[in-house]
Amino acid sequence: MTSKLLFYATFFIAAYALSTGARALNDSKPEAIVLNAAPTSKIIKTAHKTKQAKTAIHQRHLALAQAARRQPALAGPSYAQRADAMLAADDIAARRDLPPDWVRLTIGQARYLPQVAKYIQPPPPGTPKNWQLYRSRFIDPVRIKAGVQFWQDNRETLARAQQQTGVPAEIIVGIIGVETIYGQQMGSFRVIDTLSTLAFDFPANHPRAAARSEFFKAELEQFLSLTHRTGVDPLTPLGSFAGAMGMAQFMPSSWVKYAIDFDGDDRVDLFNSAADAIGSVANYFKAFHWQVGLPTHYAVRFDSATLNLPALLANDIRPTFSVESFVAHGAVLEGAALQHPRPLALVELQNGDEPPSYVAGTENFYAITRYNWSSYYAMAVIELGQEVAQKMARARSQ
Repeated sequence: MTSKLLFYATFFIAAYALSTGARALNDSKPEAIVLNAAPTSKIIKTAHKTKQAKTAIHQRHLALAQAARRQPALAGPSYAQRADAMLAADDIAARRDLPPDWVRLTIGQARYLPQVAKYIQPPPPGTPKNWQLYRSRFIDPVRIKAGVQFWQDNRETLARAQQQTGVPAEIIVGIIGVETIYGQQMGSFRVIDTLSTLAFDFPANHPRAAARSEFFKAELEQFLSLTHRTGVDPLTPLGSFAGAMGMAQFMPSSWVKYAIDFDGDDRVDLFNSAADAIGSVANYFKAFHWQVGLPTHYAVRFDSATLNLPALLANDIRPTFSVESFVAHGAVLEGAALQHPRPLALVELQNGDEPPSYVAGTENFYAITRYNWSSYYAMAVIELGQEVAQKMARARSQ
């Protein structure tokens, strides 16, 4: 029992960390970016309408930032004496035209975090996943209630984002809810520590250690470039154990490429501005070819006489089947799904020892997996958004 619980805890953590894998690098300059959780009250902006809510968010972020600035939790040695880290600092400085001494000093103040190296590990090979257990982690009364409040507080902004990008409000609400419970849990690790740990000490026994180490080195470079040009203290921003930041949990490269000013204050602040988080999530999906008006998935069952399950699963979750080909391989669709004009994929969701669940995923389902490379994550986002939307509709009808 203990080992099984440990696996599922690791499974949740690993699924969350995989969101960092889809974010492309881009060095275009944003208008202005606020990375510091709360450096001064002047830049604090939140879509929560009450002064009390604003003050609570500000105080929480300030306390976390001050604590992290003083001493990283459970930190190991610094990288100041690591020759490979200092060589990387020089390379970053040269490529980004940054002051070499500043880059060296910054990376030298980063600390190795052993718990980060532990959290990034995937679950043991061959251990079955469990969609129902995963779902229960994200779709619960607390998150749904917070989602209703978030939607009510940001109704006009969500409607504007949907009108401009075609991304439904419930998908945006689902993303921010799954990622951070609408800003309640944005991470307490110093980003400089997590990115340095994963860049220079990514676990060697990980099946993709070399590629992931290079990914995090690139994210560290983006982070340093970003903080330097925006005048932010690189030792202050806090995030997840993978280095993701803000309500939407953007990696530094995603912040640079996809984050936008959606509240009109000439700065991008994903920590405190719900409007910026909403607009940035919508902009992310627009960049990954969200299809306006297209469902995310359809119900599917199987004709045992013609079913060719290996063929249906061969291309994983990338939509490649026409409706005709999908049906020819033994999938049974009904209603609107039979008129679907674009490709489909069979999405399998394992349920531990129970039979798997299946849906017919569309290109929009696939787009959600570009935010986090997990079909379990995508379904959690979809179903959380649906639950929040349904609760709001019931409240209006009463």
